[in-house]
Amino acid sequence: MNPFAIAGIQMKVSAVAPNVEMMKLKLDITMNLYPWVEMVVFSELCAYGPLTYTAHEVPGYFEHEMQKMAKKYGIWLLPGSVFEKHDGKIYNTASVINPQGEVVTRYRKMFPFYPYEVGVTPGNKFCIFDVPNVGRFGVSICYDMWFPETIRTMTVMGAEVILHPTMTGTIDRDIELSIVRAMATVNQCFFFDVNGLDSGGSGVSVVCGPDGRVLYQAGGTEEIFPLELDIERVKRSRELGVLRLGQPLKSFRDHIGEFDIYQKGAVHPYLESLGPLIKPTKLDKLEKLKLIENELTQTPTTIDLVEYKGIENL
Repeated sequence: MNPFAIAGIQMKVSAVAPNVEMMKLKLDITMNLYPWVEMVVFSELCAYGPLTYTAHEVPGYFEHEMQKMAKKYGIWLLPGSVFEKHDGKIYNTASVINPQGEVVTRYRKMFPFYPYEVGVTPGNKFCIFDVPNVGRFGVSICYDMWFPETIRTMTVMGAEVILHPTMTGTIDRDIELSIVRAMATVNQCFFFDVNGLDSGGSGVSVVCGPDGRVLYQAGGTEEIFPLELDIERVKRSRELGVLRLGQPLKSFRDHIGEFDIYQKGAVHPYLESLGPLIKPTKLDKLEKLKLIENELTQTPTTIDLVEYKGIENL
């Protein structure tokens, strides 16, 4: 057994005032209650909230404060993310700090939540780091996981645990919970997802093991959830299969290079036909009539006709 203790902190996030001092207080509480914890993870944009006007240069005050806290308690620390201002652009950036208080790596979110995360530039580098004598970790932020290639790439690079700060307060949180389970299963890894509260999300953080089973799921209130993970379970799953059944990583390995859609220069007419990436808007009456006409033409059943009987009331 190779145990490693990680605590997630699901806390309220304000959009009108910095949350840095509260994060430090939560760290103090966590380490006094659970001195055996070796790593702490906060939610996405926890320090300053979801508005891009808070963007600042990195390194800066917040990162320095978190470095001091990591060194104070001798822990690995992923203090969520912040909006980073760099060369006239804004990134959603997470820092990874070791127990000596050193920043070992930073990660810029690859998939901002377009078309809603307006004005944020995507990053282009994956984030992998090693915890000596424990295992290899990867960092993913919120919407990144909706693109399975991101988690799969880090897995191919050897990641055994995916740390996933998120900020979801929208009605698709249930969908995200299923994605976490799926990503953990098909990549045979631990997946540590930490959501915020209030302006920082709707909570329901979740941690899954390499067989996709939920190890812990938080509620909708502030929580500190420390878990001791047995990293060796990842190796056994990858060698022997998920629940001693499917071996998806080995099967993927044996078919790498056979996916034509990823070939450089490939043209994808169907994807192009979907139109630009824009926010949905209200449909005018004519557009509604066209949509209904198309649906009736495609599936002219009795049920359809009954459903659209009130067309003249549009």
